Amino acid sequence: MRTPSPAHPPRRRLLTAAFTALVLLAAGGVSACGGSADAGDDRGKLRIGYQRFGGLSLVKARGAAPDVEWSLFESGPALTEALKAGSIDIGQVGEAPPVFAAAGKIPFSIIGTSEPIPQGEAVLVKADSGYRSFADLKGRTVALNKGSNVHWLLVRLLEANKMTLRDINVKYLKPAEGRPAFDSGQVDAWVIWDPYFALAEQPGVRVLADATGLASNREYVLAAPDAVTRRTDDVRAFLATYREVTDWGIANPQERARTLAPELKIPEDVTSRALDRSAKPLAPVSPAIGDELQAITDSFIALDLIPGPVDIRSRVDDRFSAVFQ
Repeated sequence: MRTPSPAHPPRRRLLTAAFTALVLLAAGGVSACGGSADAGDDRGKLRIGYQRFGGLSLVKARGAAPDVEWSLFESGPALTEALKAGSIDIGQVGEAPPVFAAAGKIPFSIIGTSEPIPQGEAVLVKADSGYRSFADLKGRTVALNKGSNVHWLLVRLLEANKMTLRDINVKYLKPAEGRPAFDSGQVDAWVIWDPYFALAEQPGVRVLADATGLASNREYVLAAPDAVTRRTDDVRAFLATYREVTDWGIANPQERARTLAPELKIPEDVTSRALDRSAKPLAPVSPAIGDELQAITDSFIALDLIPGPVDIRSRVDDRFSAVFQ
């Protein structure tokens, strides 16, 4: 993992301010366009829920889908709550949010995914902490956002190190809470995803482990049932735009960073570093994707982190797969 060159104090303050601005903007699910369409009204705009940095952010930053309504969320669990409330039609999340949402009986379909992004999430520790492996965190306090992609990474790290949840003190903190807790030493490690990961990657911070060999850390595209069944053509057209913009970004990394940095409100070099490891092509859903998600689901049930049974395979809907092939 590449470590940024030493920064001067003003730059550290700039990055901290950027992180604060990022999470404050994301925390409220702020709508970027006026008006609201009825969930079942096919004459209204498609309502898109997105997170800072995900592929949908690039679609918004390029203005490639001017006829949709955008809503911003700090994390996947917050976005799935919006699906539950009927306030968005499509959203993008990581591995664990669909699992927790399905366990919570939230109605949605999984209509797309991405290639694996294991380098896009990591366990961060202070460089002078003395921790050299995840096993060294036994008895220590580890912070993460409950129900987000990093929750699955934590489970896999525990399994890989022959540990259980009883071996660490888990502190569930949103990104806006996790960063100050980590900076101030209130927690020993922070499990976090990009771009929060890239923002925290400063002198004095070390990557203890990422998800390589442990978790795919795919992105998943979720859709409300009404949107899938009643606005199929609109959804397909939007997904085609999403695919086109994603492919453009991968082919043009420098311009992608220049375009996305103002949207993220973080420095361009930080944006570029995060994108270099975390921006991957979209991919169609398949029975294998359903099996992958079901294995994650079954592990969470076995750990009593969610109630079972949960059949997440049945949420996979491949009617839009041709768009991603």
